[in-house]
Amino acid sequence: MKWKAIVAATVLAGVAFGSVVASDGTHDSRIALMKKVGGAAGALGAIAKGDKPYDAAAVKAALMTIAENAKAFPDHFGPNSDKSDDEVNPKLWDNFDDFKAKANKLSSDAEVALAQLPADQAGVGATLKTLGGNCGACHQAYRITKN
Repeated sequence: MKWKAIVAATVLAGVAFGSVVASDGTHDSRIALMKKVGGAAGALGAIAKGDKPYDAAAVKAALMTIAENAKAFPDHFGPNSDKSDDEVNPKLWDNFDDFKAKANKLSSDAEVALAQLPADQAGVGATLKTLGGNCGACHQAYRITKN
C-alpha cells in the first residue's frame, strides 16, 4: 500500500518540478509541458486500447497532469517568448484569446473527467476521445507539423 503513496507523491513532485523548470516561456519549456500531456494521454490510450489494465490511480494521475499542464501552457507564450518557434503558427499571437480558450477547455474537460473519474476501459476511451478532440483543435489551428 505504501508504494501507491510513493508513486502518487513522485508524480505530483514531477508535475510541480516540471512546471517550475518549464516556466521560462521558451520553446523547450513548451515542449516539456506538451511531452507531459502526451505522456498522460498515452497512459490513458494504453488503458483505452486494453494494452494496460484499468487502474484508477493511473487514470487520476494522467487526468491531473493534463489538467494542470493545459492550464499552465498559455503562460509559456508571454511577450518574451520565442516567436520564431518553427512549430508554432504565427496566428497564435494574433488569436491568443482563442488559443487560451482552447487550452482552458482541455484543462476544464480533464478536471470534469477527474471529478467523474472514468470507471472502466470504455469510460477512459470516451474521455480520451473528448480530450483528444481538444488537443486536435488546438494543434490544427496553432501548430505547424514538421515533415
